Amino acid sequence: MTANNRRPLIIIAAFAISLAIGLLALFSLGGLRHVTPAATIGGPFQLSDQNGQRVTEQSLKGKPTLIFFGFTRCPDVCPTALFEMTELLRAMGPDGDRINVYFVSVDPERDTAASLKEYLSSFDERIKGLSGDPAAVANIMTSYRVYARKVPLKDGDYTMDHTALVYLMDRDGRFVAPFDIKRKPDVAAADLKRYL
Repeated sequence: MTANNRRPLIIIAAFAISLAIGLLALFSLGGLRHVTPAATIGGPFQLSDQNGQRVTEQSLKGKPTLIFFGFTRCPDVCPTALFEMTELLRAMGPDGDRINVYFVSVDPERDTAASLKEYLSSFDERIKGLSGDPAAVANIMTSYRVYARKVPLKDGDYTMDHTALVYLMDRDGRFVAPFDIKRKPDVAAADLKRYL
């Protein structure tokens, strides 16, 4: 065997030895226990609903929960999402009472309890609107990894650019996955019923 023919074998052998040493070091240090876990979604919060009732992360427990972040002056994304959640609750029949649905404002300066109550009157009464002081809203947005920012308008007013995702939390208040409400209501309802 010539030197040129031995070279690939030496490279493969060196790689195999390096891999073996790396795996040995990993498992001698406790295996994968020290690997940083994936970032969590959710956490402690304290807000109020449109009726002035206090809502915290403990309120999520016992029922699966859908959470959507938006604002009452949203021109299209938010009302569409709330309409789709209304249709989902209708399609769930009596089981619709066994889930929580929260609409969390990303515009606490304008979204008071009164404005949330008026806005949500066009949708299913089981949808709760949540808001609070700017610090409390910023806290829940951070916990759920929600992006939102003011976008100035020509007339001096502003709109909000924000994450448009529906979060599904399980009965223990833990994040499961984004929930697709763009499906036919009966299909989405059948999927959600699996978490009851």
